[in-house]
This record gives sequence, structure tokens and C-alpha cells, in this order.
Amino acid sequence: MTYRIGHGFDLHRFSDDPNRKLMLGGVHLEGHRGLNGHSDADAVIHALCDALLGAAGLGDLGVHFPDNDPTYQDADSSGLLQHVVSLLHGEGWVIVNADVTVLAETPKLSPHRQEMESRLSQITGAPISVKATTMERLGPIGEGLALGAEAVALLQNGQQ
Repeated sequence: MTYRIGHGFDLHRFSDDPNRKLMLGGVHLEGHRGLNGHSDADAVIHALCDALLGAAGLGDLGVHFPDNDPTYQDADSSGLLQHVVSLLHGEGWVIVNADVTVLAETPKLSPHRQEMESRLSQITGAPISVKATTMERLGPIGEGLALGAEAVALLQNGQQ
């Protein structure tokens, strides 16, 4: 049996478009500015996908969903995560667990954390934890210009 760990990171600027939805962990956070990006810019899911793909040695998000492909314009990142999970399963990988940290001054995630964890666990079939921290008002995240996310994932492959 083989175990592998992957790490993912994603960062997006907040959008000036008042109609842009903020999606994090597959959950719409109403009343908050959305993030700029080719897809729905769900930084939590993007970081998680990169961690999963990296652990399996399957590249990164840009390899599978290029940001210059119109197919993925405004794409729902939950669907991208479902595709990544299918790729992993096709290679014999099982997701053991994953841990995501959101880096942001705003919004406060505690009211949404449980829903995000439930949504991500439902898609992946594994326990996914989500937590948040601020950047103590330092840099673009601390100044409220951007939001970032980091993820670590553990995979198991019984075929190797």
C-alpha cells in the first residue's frame, strides 16, 4: 500500500464587479465581494484540487483546466473537483483526508465552515477540514485585496 501527500495553494484578487459571487468550498457566501478568475475563482477548491493532483502525480489545475480554455469560463469549481476525484479513482487512489486553510481578513468563515466541510467531504468521499487565519493586515491579503487558500491532502493507493 502506498501513501502520498500533496500540497496546493491558490490566490485570487477580490473583484470590483458587484455581481460577482463569492464561492468558497463550494458554498456561496452572500453579501461579500467575489473573486476574480477564469472560473468561479473558488480558491478553496482550487487549492484542494492542486493538493490532490500533486499527491497523485497528475499535474496541477492548469494542466487539466487551462485558464485560456473558454470551456471553463465561469465554471463551477465543484464540478472541477468532481472531475479530479474521478481522475484519482481511475488511477487507484483513495482520498484519506485533506486540510484547507483560508488566508483572508474578510469574510469571517466561522459561520460557513461546517457547510464548506460538508460540501467538500460529500464531493471527495473523505473528511475535509477547513480553517481560516488572517494575515494580520500585512500584504495584499491583509490589505483586503485578495484571498488565498492552502491545502494538504493524503492519498492511499492499494494497487501499487
